[in-house]
Amino acid sequence: QVQLVESGGGLVQAGGSLRLSCAASGHTFNTYDMGWFRQAPGKEREFVAGFSASGDTTYYADSVKGRFTISRDNAKNTVYLQMNSLKPEDTAVYYCAARATDLVYRYWGQGTQVTVSS
Repeated sequence: QVQLVESGGGLVQAGGSLRLSCAASGHTFNTYDMGWFRQAPGKEREFVAGFSASGDTTYYADSVKGRFTISRDNAKNTVYLQMNSLKPEDTAVYYCAARATDLVYRYWGQGTQVTVSS
């Protein structure tokens, strides 16, 4: 059973930074693609950033390119999302997710709230 637990959310002023963490358990960490998603009030959940199981390839939504960085620590089974130059429109609940070879994100964390004040 894959389990994902996010942490690191909070309230920050525009232009500030936060680092989110996602602790993974229950699976071989480097055999799953990992991703970060977010959902703002009244909006659909959207992809933010992700990388392949091998870690060779990373992906970013256009809205966060150059500001957010996804990374991983295999020894700690943890995925990070470093968020810089935050904007009020980045306010959302951020979720960590994992997918196996069927390319469907089936495993989700509980989410962590990020609020950016103007």
